[in-house]
Amino acid sequence: MLYATASQTVGPYLHIGLSGLNCADLTASAPALAGQRIVIEGRVTDGNGEPVPDGMVEIWQANPAGRYRHAEDTRELPLVPGFSGFGRVPTAADGSFRFVTVKPGAVPAADGRPQAPHLMVSVFMRGLVRHVATRMYFPDETAANAADPVLALVPAERRATLVGNDAGNGTLRWDIVLQGPGETVFFDI
Repeated sequence: MLYATASQTVGPYLHIGLSGLNCADLTASAPALAGQRIVIEGRVTDGNGEPVPDGMVEIWQANPAGRYRHAEDTRELPLVPGFSGFGRVPTAADGSFRFVTVKPGAVPAADGRPQAPHLMVSVFMRGLVRHVATRMYFPDETAANAADPVLALVPAERRATLVGNDAGNGTLRWDIVLQGPGETVFFDI
């Protein structure tokens, strides 16, 4: 007879075996990458508003043409040599994280409707049985955000937790709040 393995939290050593895929600058290996380069900075905080110093943030995104570097994305849109669309960084002692990337293009939803440009984001940290998943949208995409089928599922008063804030000079500020007031919206995966 087989028994299910008990769930385990990520634990304090989640970086062991995962740090080899760390990538804070998604543009570094893609010198031919065109598009709007951006910096995304933020902090991960827990339910008490305290920084999460030993977490990990991952992003996955389409390129500026709206194509993912993935076998299932067979649309006839260009791929950019060296641009994987994947980034991973550990959080710092103050819970901060930082990515350099390029603004993604719009991608179709499962029903073919366009989705607003966005980043898919996962957060790993001690104490979580499963990582949490969310999205970050762009503040300069008001019309596209209003029509986005996923963002439309989120109550209007909570949508701001999924939109980065323009901090100037090509930088977006976006904090991830794991619980409590201002909690970031997370999606079932």
